[in-house]
Amino acid sequence: MKSVALHNLGCKVNSYEMDIMQQMLQENGFTIVPFSEKADVYVVNTCSVTNIADRKSRQMLHQAKDRNPEAIVVAVGCYVQTGKAVLEKDDMVDLCIGNNRKKEIAHIILEYMQEKTCEDAVIDINAPCDYEDMTLEHTAEHTRAYIKIQDGCNQFCSYCIIPYARGRVRSRSEESILSEVEGLAKSGYQEIVLTGIHISSYGTDLEPKHKSRMLPLLQKLQQVEGIDRIRLGSLEPRLITEEFVKEIAGLTKLCPHFHLSLQSGCDRTLERMNRHYTAAEYKVSVELLRRYFDHPAITTDVIVGFPGETEQEFAETRSFLNDIRFYEMHIFKYSKRKGTRAAEMPDQVPGAIQSERSHILLDMEQAHSKEYRSHYVGQEVEVLWEDQKRIQGEEYWIGHTRQYVKVACKERKQGPGHIDGFLSDEILFMST
Repeated sequence: MKSVALHNLGCKVNSYEMDIMQQMLQENGFTIVPFSEKADVYVVNTCSVTNIADRKSRQMLHQAKDRNPEAIVVAVGCYVQTGKAVLEKDDMVDLCIGNNRKKEIAHIILEYMQEKTCEDAVIDINAPCDYEDMTLEHTAEHTRAYIKIQDGCNQFCSYCIIPYARGRVRSRSEESILSEVEGLAKSGYQEIVLTGIHISSYGTDLEPKHKSRMLPLLQKLQQVEGIDRIRLGSLEPRLITEEFVKEIAGLTKLCPHFHLSLQSGCDRTLERMNRHYTAAEYKVSVELLRRYFDHPAITTDVIVGFPGETEQEFAETRSFLNDIRFYEMHIFKYSKRKGTRAAEMPDQVPGAIQSERSHILLDMEQAHSKEYRSHYVGQEVEVLWEDQKRIQGEEYWIGHTRQYVKVACKERKQGPGHIDGFLSDEILFMST
């Protein structure tokens, strides 16, 4: 029996796919061992979202070969798609598997072990191709399961390499999604999180084309017995129309937690980013969610120091964020990504200025997040308990509310994987 060590880099989609690759390798007789140990095969599920991610992917591949020079070192995923030529010349890497061949990983590795060679396992991801359907039976998390509903992106934001790493939008069938969710519900999972590269485009590649099928999918998932919570991954503000919000507000299982990607609160910066909305349009989307949901948790991503961002443009973004008052903001300093249009733009912002602007927004984020959580003082909240953790020398149970507010409690009514109602004076509200 051969041993295999796995290491995942990158996003929730990568994590989901790694769980499935592990499942497939185990089904084919491989024993899973920690990545820090000696193994016969090492698999690194790579990321390529930034130049730093590329470098980290190479480092992990080289670490694997150093750990066991006789091992088969396998590079999988996004960096394989964007940096295939580099990896194929790297003596530390034995095998490259692209994003649309992950479901064949066990077959490809076994073939390589027998023949010491295999057919090219990296397809042209930018050519038309089908969704690579894979089904997850269990996950490393015990209470929450991520469900991949689509792959690829057609947006081509000027700072982003992902369309070149993941290809065009490809949607998974409703039947496949529902089958996976029903199976996970029977295994005891109560919460699902819909994820993908650009889930707002779900269904736009299916007939009839150019129309999102997110709402019909959510309505069907609402009917799955055993699932108590449905959570959405990152959404585009253009999906948030009044018709859409009015309908989803009637879905009792849908969590009032919405991650709306922003990136900038300045229209001139948004235009250079090739984002397809204005700050005013974004604000309308937020107002719709707050009109139809009671105190929804709205989170976002913001890039500071994008090429050409002046002090005035940053001030506009700062003012916009202060006006919206998000529950959480993920603040990123712009990182030049080779192969994107933004990398060639003039007026690149110095790192010191990026850091200064980042600190300003991080301070704002902490204040707004605390303000949001304070709303629940004196109220009863519903918590899905997940695991235990020592806090100041005492054991606490950790869980999340429907709004994804993290909480801790010394005692809970039931074990992990169960949902309880608690008065807020019985629990601690924690920053994530």
